[in-house]
Amino acid sequence: MHSDHHASSILRKCIALLHSCATSIHKLQQIHAFSIRHGVPLNNPDLGKHLLFTIVSLAAPMSYAHKIFNQIHNPNIFTWNTMIRGYAESENPKPAMDIHRSMRLFAVEPDTHTYPFLLKAIAKLIAVREGEEVHSVTVKNGFGSLVFVQNSLVHMYAACGRAESAHKLFDEMSDRNLVTWNSVINGFVLNGRPNETLTLYREMVGEGMEPDGFTLVSLLTACAELGALALAKRVHSYMFKVGLAENLHAANALLDLYAKTGNIVEAQKVFKEMKENSVVSWTTLIVGLAMNGFGVEAINLFKEMEMKQLRPSEITFVGVLYACSHCGMVDEGFTYLKRMKEEFGIEPRIEHHGCIVDLLGRSGLIQRAYEYIINMPLQPNAVIWRTLLGACTIHKHSDLAEVARAQLIQLEPKHSGDYVLLSNLYASERRWLDVSKVRKTMLQQGIQKSPGHSLVELGNRVLQFTMGDMSHPQSDDIYAKLTEITKLLRLEGYVPHVANVLADIEEEEKETALSFHSEKIAIAFMLINAPSGAPITVVKNLRVCADCHLAIKLISKVYKREIVVRDRSRFHHFKDGSCTCKDYW
Repeated sequence: MHSDHHASSILRKCIALLHSCATSIHKLQQIHAFSIRHGVPLNNPDLGKHLLFTIVSLAAPMSYAHKIFNQIHNPNIFTWNTMIRGYAESENPKPAMDIHRSMRLFAVEPDTHTYPFLLKAIAKLIAVREGEEVHSVTVKNGFGSLVFVQNSLVHMYAACGRAESAHKLFDEMSDRNLVTWNSVINGFVLNGRPNETLTLYREMVGEGMEPDGFTLVSLLTACAELGALALAKRVHSYMFKVGLAENLHAANALLDLYAKTGNIVEAQKVFKEMKENSVVSWTTLIVGLAMNGFGVEAINLFKEMEMKQLRPSEITFVGVLYACSHCGMVDEGFTYLKRMKEEFGIEPRIEHHGCIVDLLGRSGLIQRAYEYIINMPLQPNAVIWRTLLGACTIHKHSDLAEVARAQLIQLEPKHSGDYVLLSNLYASERRWLDVSKVRKTMLQQGIQKSPGHSLVELGNRVLQFTMGDMSHPQSDDIYAKLTEITKLLRLEGYVPHVANVLADIEEEEKETALSFHSEKIAIAFMLINAPSGAPITVVKNLRVCADCHLAIKLISKVYKREIVVRDRSRFHHFKDGSCTCKDYW
């Protein structure tokens, strides 16, 4: 009797200690050892569930949790849920699904907490088929009508690339809270649907729902994709108004937004005003500076970061290597690659190797770039070979261009951009028979050049223009402006760069085709409608062609405008007749 009372007293003491003192894994293990020394059975379900809960809360190794779980006699639903949650929140969420299957085999009935934890694991694994099965089960057993189960389902579909399914479920929900809105809004962001993100945000505000830091991160990401700088600035003002400017995640998203829309001065301002600069903050600005063509500034910022004794991440080094590429700092690039491996223990990923290939290609070291690819420890992907092909096109190295293209045919045979790059190289060398062969191959393979479009923001709207676009109400004014632009540029010595127009048409028609490219139409529209002297930002889905690049440089000089173009490969900051890319893209 006395023995039972003593054991019960020790058990209560252990549980109390777990609640009050287990603030680290080491202390947790001490309490666990104390319970064993004082004879509390390892299979005691009461102690076991509290131990497991503490292990999961401290994010301790799940192997430790699993050992304890295996010794618990008749674990209850709380214990099963804790194990599912632990794996769902770990780096290896797959065992959460195995635990759930075992639970069903032992005929343990799930409760309201089981499915949100399980669906979190499924979302991490992008296991949509298993997610659909769980969805079906929740509908059958009545849990499907609970808002937190529905929120988890919306998040799962969004994370698995099923934005439409997430939105359909969202539409069917009668009870929607902020988590619901954030899940569906973030779903469209994750799936590259920024327009739908902004539409949903407007609906959310229209229904009187106040956004939080998570909402604003999604919104700023969508603004960055669309180049919606004016809307982003309103979000920035709202963040100050409601006190979210100090939210680190939201501030980092804002920093990323300004960098991705080419507004580096604002990005630097946000960085300086942040109370706390995390490694993510430093990395975002370093990468932003590098991508916008400010390589020296990016490297100097990295040196500052080192002086603060912050540990750079693998993404930080992507920015540093890209900055070296932009500055033509070949030796320094290889030094940073070596430091990354030896000093910081970061094994180079394909992105780092891609930066080195770009660095060598930019510097005209085409043969060396090819040899680097051949000797890479990783299997080169299509991006690596495409980087080499681009460098070959710029430096007129047709032999290695054909080697790169042969590799790309194996890896991504239907990528139209590769055919265009090779055709441009042949055209620049006046190899018209080879240009014709490329076109014939594209026709035979059914490969069509992706239609180009350009986005600009005016007022509260993001407008899209395509090549030869006549859909806008101001089309007559836009084309009159294009004619004016061409006349003024010719006075500056502009001659249309017709060599790369992939069509059997007369020179005069080629010149007309070039003048109707989407970015030129977008810029003409903004010159008519944007305030005098205001910078112009254009987001293009393809690379800017050589003729448009030359023309926009001269437009920036003639019209005294700063023009930022973000194309598929990089940023171009045009000012006073020059570009930050130094005519390499």
